[in-house]
Amino acid sequence: MKLGTLFAKKRPPLIGVDISASSIKALELSRSGEHYRVERYAAEPLPQNAVVEHTIAEVDQVARVLERVVKRSGSRCRHVSLAVAGAHVISKIINIPAGLKEHDLQMQIEMEADRYIPYPLDEVNLDFEVISADEESADQSNVLIAACRKEIVDDYMAVSHAAGLMPLVIDIETYAMENAYSLIASQMPGGGMEKTVGIIDIGATTTSINVMHNKRSVYTRDHNFGGRQLTDEIMRRYGLSYEEAGLAKKQGGLPDNYQTDVLRPFMEALCQEVMRALQFFYSSTPYNSVDQVLLAGGCAQITGIDELVAARVGVPSMIANPFTSMSLASRIKPQLLSNDAPALMVACGLAMRNFDS
Repeated sequence: MKLGTLFAKKRPPLIGVDISASSIKALELSRSGEHYRVERYAAEPLPQNAVVEHTIAEVDQVARVLERVVKRSGSRCRHVSLAVAGAHVISKIINIPAGLKEHDLQMQIEMEADRYIPYPLDEVNLDFEVISADEESADQSNVLIAACRKEIVDDYMAVSHAAGLMPLVIDIETYAMENAYSLIASQMPGGGMEKTVGIIDIGATTTSINVMHNKRSVYTRDHNFGGRQLTDEIMRRYGLSYEEAGLAKKQGGLPDNYQTDVLRPFMEALCQEVMRALQFFYSSTPYNSVDQVLLAGGCAQITGIDELVAARVGVPSMIANPFTSMSLASRIKPQLLSNDAPALMVACGLAMRNFDS
């Protein structure tokens, strides 16, 4: 069992690396006071089925792409912050006696974790963070524990090492998204407090909903829907390979009927999925509305998707962009970053781990 990977402090400069089902994104930030600056970033597509169901299936292929994307970004950082999917993580808030010394705290955590984690503790990576005092009992503390099977974490470590990089942080995508959302919330009236915001992250194979209330996550769920369905339809209809379809989807050049016959039906299906995700949220929590929908992930780059979602769902919708208040290094192209921003939320949250204090 390994402690201290998720909440470790005082680390060398690092870059945030998001390994998703379809691509790898790398992002490096700097900070002066409370102000962030985008120094470098790059993204590269992954071969089909290199990552399957949130699991790295082809370590060597993913490592080659990771090495390429970091080189292309121009970053000299050799340390990286990565994230595993929430689906692989068991997390729970537990109560333990307050004021324990570090050794006693770890012993208590291990005893409690053994009750909640359905695997032998020597088969998981376990970490914890004391997050607050218990409101009902002054002699108790609330502690967040998070556990992931070692084989999942080991694959991320192996990919990093094969690419010549050193993984310093293994985070959880949900927390990385929450980290990046804090930048967007800070631009909202009241700093995002008293607001319930549904972040809909539409990736290649999975749509994740992460609902934030008062800037804290109150609900997460994954749905089987993503941009791969659009890619598959482009392949089928126009006789293109997976790589060709992915490129055409981003760069254009498809026949005139693409917009009406392929893209528009996919956008409508996406809206239906957003409505379905919100209905699941309403039916399983005390909440019955959200104030805002925030669209993230690769599919949020589709022109006009925010207006269509707002019209179909009846909730104000906007494209996630955590970089609006950041300055940019001269090498960063503002329009390109703006276009890529919704797909960089997790990478941004991971890059922010560089500045944990």
